[in-house]
Amino acid sequence: MQSAAALEKKRKRRAKEKERKAKKRKLAETVEPAELPSVASQPPAMLADYLSSMQAKTFNDMSEIELADMRIPESSIADTAAWTGSRSLDQLVEFIIKLLPKLHIRLSQRPKSNGAPTLLYVAGAALRVADVTRVLRDKRLRGEKGGDVAKLFAKHFKLEEHVAYLKRTKIGTAVGTPGRLGKLLCDTDALATTALTHIILDVSYRDVKKRTLLDIPETRNEVFRTVLGAPKVLNGLMQGTIQLVLF
Repeated sequence: MQSAAALEKKRKRRAKEKERKAKKRKLAETVEPAELPSVASQPPAMLADYLSSMQAKTFNDMSEIELADMRIPESSIADTAAWTGSRSLDQLVEFIIKLLPKLHIRLSQRPKSNGAPTLLYVAGAALRVADVTRVLRDKRLRGEKGGDVAKLFAKHFKLEEHVAYLKRTKIGTAVGTPGRLGKLLCDTDALATTALTHIILDVSYRDVKKRTLLDIPETRNEVFRTVLGAPKVLNGLMQGTIQLVLF
């Protein structure tokens, strides 16, 4: 049987250990995880190479010559390397105002046609789409005349519902998952590209597994096959009438 002194010693040791663990936990809560550097901060030449390497993963059965024909030109990729702030949603409005002034002006103008956005914003998951949509509804971007900001993902919404909504609504921006945007672009005539000048890829955001939009094979394939690969979009990127922005 242990003596009273030994029991007291044991109790104190346990209390000290508990206190140490509590301090460690509190420290972990207060220290923010370091933000991983975003590929989006690179200059257009490097981004063109990066996008080409991602395309090669999607179209892995294509020859180098075929891939070269699909390569997004450096001149169609916006140069945002001057942005020194964080590429997080609380900075998105400022990012557009400072680095994409032409887009900012267009977003504040009244759209001419239904279902024809100026901007497509491609995000990896429904929850992220909802968060981005809230930010892009900011009056600093849309002013008093700017079009609606469409929220497009498959969760809770049938494709037909989105088709009907787009056909009756003047939108300035369409925010969506690559799966839903791709279906609307390739399988319907509801999402027009006639006014489209910019596409933003949400590549800095990482999910709980630390994966970006283009790290996940399924979303990467949808981005390159059905969004950037939609004939009218690809043609606009090749001709330079559509600018690709990595945020």
